[in-house]
Amino acid sequence: MPTIEKAKVKSWIKAVAQTFGRKTGDISYVFCTDQRILEVNNTYLQHDYYTDIITFDYSTESTISGDIFISLDTVMSNAEVFKTDYREELHRILIHGILHLCGNDDKTPELRLSMTEKENAALRLIEL
Repeated sequence: MPTIEKAKVKSWIKAVAQTFGRKTGDISYVFCTDQRILEVNNTYLQHDYYTDIITFDYSTESTISGDIFISLDTVMSNAEVFKTDYREELHRILIHGILHLCGNDDKTPELRLSMTEKENAALRLIEL
């Protein structure tokens, strides 16, 4: 399990959600392996591939809520590929799920670029 400063991350998530005019509700993070995230991807989304994050959105108009599955295996390999610190990559993925819950998408190259910019802006709000 990664070391996460829960109070600090909780405040950070609230601050990021507020930038989108949203409040935080029940948000659960499930940290798992590549194998487990593949099973979730197959079972619930009918996708047969590995991914770093899967976000199940239960948000209402003003309150974000959801279950966020994160593959720690992929976070680790992404940190190596992108030559970044593991904690930074983990925080990037944590907030990536929150951005999805706030209504942001990354299905096209343009949207992916926009999502990365929003991740970078959010990362500037927290000291790692």
